[in-house]
Amino acid sequence: MKKIIAKFNGMDKQRMRHIILRVALGAFLCLVVYRFVAFGLEQHRSVFNLTRDANANGAPVSVVEMKRTDGVIYEPLFINNNRGYVSGMRVARFKAGQKITDGGEVVSVSNSLDLDSGMYVVRTRGAKNGAHTVEIKENGFYVPTYAVKKGAVFVVRDGVAHSVPITVVRGDAENTMINGVKNGDVVITSYITDGALVKVIK
Repeated sequence: MKKIIAKFNGMDKQRMRHIILRVALGAFLCLVVYRFVAFGLEQHRSVFNLTRDANANGAPVSVVEMKRTDGVIYEPLFINNNRGYVSGMRVARFKAGQKITDGGEVVSVSNSLDLDSGMYVVRTRGAKNGAHTVEIKENGFYVPTYAVKKGAVFVVRDGVAHSVPITVVRGDAENTMINGVKNGDVVITSYITDGALVKVIK
């Protein structure tokens, strides 16, 4: 140790600066190389590169398999003195015997316009005045409402998302009854684009 210290003491200042500069430059180059190698390794791990993993193995998506079933859609109805008024576009949705969620039921639905209101009358029994929802039960294909995008749903076929045009029969904030799909179709409920490679989450 004494020899090394003596050797350093014997060096002139300029030579000492050159040695320190070379050591510092070597350390800096080692650090840069290490960072590039570490970054490259991270890029090859799917956990650090979700885009690469999705492109190679498919984007993970949630799905619902289509099966014709009895479902419920909740239709709004404002009731006053056991009478509700609905437009011609909505009147076909109401039938005698349907349950009102806050209590009561639909008794009858008029076949002709009410001359005073210009709307159809839905008569109820046992319902308080105010806003209610009526249970519309029907057999069909149901998907979460957010799965319907611009008149279409995305269906998985051979691991690829395909946009399929559908017709909305009726729906509420949570569920929508649709036509245009068949039993066994796998409808994607996650955000995806047409033609994307997908991986179904079990």
